[in-house]
Amino acid sequence: MSAIKLTTMQMAHFAARGFVRLDVTIPDAINQRFLNDIGTLSPEPTHIRAQYRQLMHSSVIPLVDAGTPLAKAYPKDSAVAQMLQVPEVSGAIESLVGATPVVDHHFLHVALPATASDPNTPRRSQHTHQDSTIDPRQAFDVQLFYFPHAVTAEMGGTRFIPGSHFRVVSEAAIGRYQNILGQKHVVCPAGTVFLFHMGLWHGAGLNQSEQVRTLFKIRLCPTQKQERLWDTQEMTPGPNPRPIFWTDGTRDTTQLETTLMTPEPWFEADTGRLEYLNRIRFWRYITGDDTYDADYWLTRVENEFV
Repeated sequence: MSAIKLTTMQMAHFAARGFVRLDVTIPDAINQRFLNDIGTLSPEPTHIRAQYRQLMHSSVIPLVDAGTPLAKAYPKDSAVAQMLQVPEVSGAIESLVGATPVVDHHFLHVALPATASDPNTPRRSQHTHQDSTIDPRQAFDVQLFYFPHAVTAEMGGTRFIPGSHFRVVSEAAIGRYQNILGQKHVVCPAGTVFLFHMGLWHGAGLNQSEQVRTLFKIRLCPTQKQERLWDTQEMTPGPNPRPIFWTDGTRDTTQLETTLMTPEPWFEADTGRLEYLNRIRFWRYITGDDTYDADYWLTRVENEFV
C-alpha cells in the first residue's frame, strides 16, 4: 500500500506542538511479533542495567550503525520493518524527514514494575530533558516512539511538554521540572506511534502497574531539504493578517493560523510570544515561503530599513 502522508493541518499541529500521534496504527500481529522479538527479562528483581544486558543478549533487534539508511536498517521480514511500512507510519516519516532518512540510533526503553525492580535502588521517574542540546540546525530530526502494547495511566507513559520543541536548553538543566502546566503523559492503545520533533521536552514516567512498559524509539535524520514533503493539496492561503487583540471572539478551527497561533498552557503572557515567532519561522522553513506570516507577528519585527 502507498504511504499516507500527513495533511497540512497535521503539519501545522506538528509545527505548533512538536508531535504527531498516530492512534491504533500498527496491526496486532506485528505488535505481538515485536514483543516476542525483543527478548526476555530476568524473572528475579534486578537492577535495570542488568535487565538491559539480558535484553540485548536475547533480543533479535539488530545492531544498526549510525547513519544507516532506514530502508537498509532492518530485515524486510522483521516486525520493525513491517511496522515502518504501515502506510500511516511511512507517510508520516516521509512528510517530516523525506523519503530517504537515515537512522541516528534506536533503543528499546523498558520501565519495570516494582516486582521486577532492584529493591536496593530507589524507584523514580526519569528527569525531564531535551535530546537535541548539541544540535543548532533549523533542519530537524524526528524521534519515532512505537508502543507495541497498551499503555495505561498507571504504567507511567512518556511525559512530554507540547510546544516546548523550540525552547532550546542544556539537556538536563530542566531536570528539576517534573510537573509543567499542560504536560501530557502517553496513554494509548497497542500499536500507537508518536513522532516527536527532536527538541520536544520529555521524560519517562514511573511505572506503578504490575506490567513491564515497553517503548521502541528510532531517531531519524533527513538527507534532503525538508520542504513541502507532506500532502499539500489542502494548503490554501488564509485571511491574513487578522485582528489579534480586539476581535469578535470567533475562532475558525479549520484555519492554519488558528493552529499555529494557539498557545500552550505554560506560555507566559509576554515571552510566550517568542514561540509564535519560532513557529512562523519553522513554517517558512518547511514551506520554502520566506514571506509567510501569521497575524503579522514576524513582519512587525522585520521592518528595518537600510
